Amino acid sequence: MSKNLVQFIIEEQRQLPGATGDFTGLLSDIITACKQIAHSVNKGALIGVLGSAGSENIQGETQKKLDVITNDIFIEANQWGGHLTAMASEEMDDIYPIPAQYPKGKYLLTFDPLDGSSNIDVNISVGTIFSILRCPEEVTNPTAEDFLQPGTKQVCAGYALYGPSTMLVLTTGHGVNGFTLNNDIGEFMLTHPNMCIPADTQEFAINMSNQRFWEAPVQRYVEECVKGKTPGGREKNFNMRWVASMVAEVHRILTRGGIFMYPFDNKEVGKAGKLRLLYEANPMSFIVEQAGGVCSTGRERIMELKPTGLHQRVPVILGSKNEVERVVGYHKGA
Repeated sequence: MSKNLVQFIIEEQRQLPGATGDFTGLLSDIITACKQIAHSVNKGALIGVLGSAGSENIQGETQKKLDVITNDIFIEANQWGGHLTAMASEEMDDIYPIPAQYPKGKYLLTFDPLDGSSNIDVNISVGTIFSILRCPEEVTNPTAEDFLQPGTKQVCAGYALYGPSTMLVLTTGHGVNGFTLNNDIGEFMLTHPNMCIPADTQEFAINMSNQRFWEAPVQRYVEECVKGKTPGGREKNFNMRWVASMVAEVHRILTRGGIFMYPFDNKEVGKAGKLRLLYEANPMSFIVEQAGGVCSTGRERIMELKPTGLHQRVPVILGSKNEVERVVGYHKGA
């Protein structure tokens, strides 16, 4: 009989001396939030949650109604349990300290409540990304500075994918496992144990409309993939994919391999990249590396970066080991 997610985490916890159950309780709250978000996403226009909210987030991006709704869902599900001291979200300017009426715990939670929300109105897969960090010892009133930990310090990272089926993919540093929501019983069941990314691939994912803004190493790599077996190309032909939802892109790579790139470009002066280090790049890097893949900015390992701000952006190149290392090699050569 397949295990549900809570059973799976409890069994893992039993192997750790001194485990208190706090972590399992926190994950249970996160699971509840993801189920609620899945319900809202699934209902869509039926409950009037599609379209623009008429506001912008801290990055100056127009928020969808569901961006705001899902952010509230995540906060409400996780603030009361006594497992967290504070949260930080892509949709909020500053951190969210746990209100005084609730007990505080030893963890910090960062999240992107609805990754790929630009797709929501056209009914394409979206997701939620989250990362769990330890709050520094003896800190009871954390500041933004306490969240600025390198990705190597993550306790857990995961994402929920709201597609034809709802899935939750998770790592605690011991491999990657995928769970599918069984709506009949309301439980996430283990369906994809020990997910591994093939080292080789024939698929790349990138937004080609930005091609003229890329640096030379990425230009070179993509040109070779497009040429395939023709002169000046590669020893094999490639297919291109682009969903504009990082969760969907990474899930495809976890399932069958590939490389995903949102590299540095000069489209907007002063922006180091498109994706956020704390809410997207670090948690996805933890998952991808645990599945045997590689994650880089092109110049350095993403998870070794020391964050400088809550909403810091970075270039992201991740996926199948041999392809990512090829792109990194081109950067080194340049």
